[in-house]
Amino acid sequence: MALQQLNKAAAVINLEDDIKEILSHPQREVQVALPVRMDNGKIKVFIGYRVQHSNARGPYKGGIRYHPNVSLDEVRALAMWMTWKTAVLDLPLGGAKGGIVCDPKSMSQGEIERLTRRYAYAISSIIGPYEDVPAPDVYTGPQHMAWIMDTYSILNGHLEPGVITGKPVEVGGSLGRNESTSRGVAIVVAEAAKKLGIKVKEATVAIQGFGNVGSNAALIMAKEYGMRVVAVSDSKGGIYNKNGLNVDEVLKEKEKSGTVTTYKNAEKISNDDLLTLDVDVLVPAALEQVITEKNADKIKAKIIGEGANGPTTPEADEILYQKGVFVIPDILANSGGVTVSYFEWVQNLQRLQWSLEQVNKMLEERMVKSFNDVYDISKKYKVDMRTAALVLAVSRVAEAIKLRGIWP
Repeated sequence: MALQQLNKAAAVINLEDDIKEILSHPQREVQVALPVRMDNGKIKVFIGYRVQHSNARGPYKGGIRYHPNVSLDEVRALAMWMTWKTAVLDLPLGGAKGGIVCDPKSMSQGEIERLTRRYAYAISSIIGPYEDVPAPDVYTGPQHMAWIMDTYSILNGHLEPGVITGKPVEVGGSLGRNESTSRGVAIVVAEAAKKLGIKVKEATVAIQGFGNVGSNAALIMAKEYGMRVVAVSDSKGGIYNKNGLNVDEVLKEKEKSGTVTTYKNAEKISNDDLLTLDVDVLVPAALEQVITEKNADKIKAKIIGEGANGPTTPEADEILYQKGVFVIPDILANSGGVTVSYFEWVQNLQRLQWSLEQVNKMLEERMVKSFNDVYDISKKYKVDMRTAALVLAVSRVAEAIKLRGIWP
């Protein structure tokens, strides 16, 4: 899918075959075997990966995921997408991704820490504040990042917070990082509404997925933008109230019972039903490939803001574009996270801490500019926003490769 997207963007801008050939391959792939002593005293070997796709525009950047289904092919694709994501936002960074094949849900905190530190040790020679700056991803978070920073710092003999982002604020993390992906989604959805002549205040919103991204997006959209969140869902199902949900109350219910479905002041709906509600804005913030050729023609939302990675299949994209649905692609919509990761990295390099207001203001400026850059390209080439975002990203990376040249 990643290579298909590259080819599509390359065709629009008549990209030279030589540059396309370079961009089709990651610059470096590392596979490591990680022996870890488990709580029962036995040694178990885990397989870990780090794929560095491109550093044409700056140090490699990308998350580390812990999941039983992690594969080299998946990490390759995600590394390429990170290259495009940083380029769309015009960040001076490249793209990379990492992963460990494991089931963190079946492991103790001690086992996860030993695995994390072993992985950090194994890849320590290819990461660094000026080389490759990892971040959290699926089933990793601030604590994992603190362990990696600590391991790297011990190996190098001095504290180096700039080696990784997504850390706890107490050890060099950035204020605003936790809700940055959600805030980015809200910002670009509001910009799209303005372009389409939809009043941002009172625009109706349905959000699939009520994890970190979905719940924070609901709070920001409702409280700061005055949008009416009428439906949310999690893995157990969804809830709908056409007059709007009290997002704070829904969040409390989720924390108490583990699901939104026990919330009283709403009717229960399925995750599939939520996708086809008659709303202004749909935010898929859960799983990938939930909008397919089977349900795309039933979608009534005017704007789709992709909070999750890859929620829309290429076939569905085409149907939605023909229908006139305005899709804000994942590499733009959910790039608030990597943008504030960039801010964290800059703060670390200078040993500074910016205020929350400053971080949010800079995030908004960058997201609005990037949205308009992509929107202008979509109009210029008469293509959908996803193709436009890829065209912008590929153009920027290709230009950097051409200017730097091939040496030796």
